[in-house]
Amino acid sequence: DVQLQASGGGLVRPGGSPTLSCVASGFRFHEYGLGWIRQVPGKGLEVVSCLRKQNGGTSYSDSVKGRFTASRDNAKGTVSLQMNNLKPDDTAVYYCNAKQGLTTSWGEGTQVTVSS
Repeated sequence: DVQLQASGGGLVRPGGSPTLSCVASGFRFHEYGLGWIRQVPGKGLEVVSCLRKQNGGTSYSDSVKGRFTASRDNAKGTVSLQMNNLKPDDTAVYYCNAKQGLTTSWGEGTQVTVSS
């Protein structure tokens, strides 16, 4: 079974630079596209970053472009999200997911709260 577990969230001051990590298991990691998605209570999901399978490139939402950097380590089966210059609007639950074809698997999210 595909298993994903995100970690690294918490309370962060504006301008902070935490890194989220997601550990994956149970599937051929390098064959899956990966994503970081966030959800603010009462709002929809926002795809923050997509990482193509193998090392096929990374894209970002306009709201985080230039501040966040996503990366994957296919050997370790991990995906990270380096977040810089955090703003209160970045407060959300952050999820990682893995996609192959029409199937997307989700892990437990990690809460990031940006507040002074």
